Amino acid sequence: MVLKVQILCFILLSGLYWNITKQEFYSVLKEDRIQKINQMIQKVEKQNANASLKNAYKGALLMKKAGILEGSPGRKMEVFKQGSALLEKEIDKHPNNVEYRFLRLSIQENAPKILRYYKNIKADKTLIANKYSGLDKELKIVIKAYTRKSKYLATNDLK
Repeated sequence: MVLKVQILCFILLSGLYWNITKQEFYSVLKEDRIQKINQMIQKVEKQNANASLKNAYKGALLMKKAGILEGSPGRKMEVFKQGSALLEKEIDKHPNNVEYRFLRLSIQENAPKILRYYKNIKADKTLIANKYSGLDKELKIVIKAYTRKSKYLATNDLK
């Protein structure tokens, strides 16, 4: 009986400390591989992190997935809208969260114009640039790497 309790405690506690790194998340977000995106969505859902971060990450992954899904445009649109609803909900709750705004900027910049998901690029760029210096090192690395290919956010915008 004691051994069962110890094993159960180990399983529960190991889950508390498991964490997806930003590098791991963003490297999957850059890929065009459904399998990797689906695996990351599962990891995010299992993650013992705050619900807001989980929703933002899952939303971004779903929008990325919509762009590479095979099948009907209707299904792609459904998945995209599901993801954008999650991300937008978190941005509405946390409008100054730079990472959420960065996720939206990167998706807006790369989403097909027909989706009409591009209205916040300027505001997101401004917030990211103004708050960049106060970000954690890992997110700074991700954002700086993104500026190398971005049409809207340049390295010299970052303050």
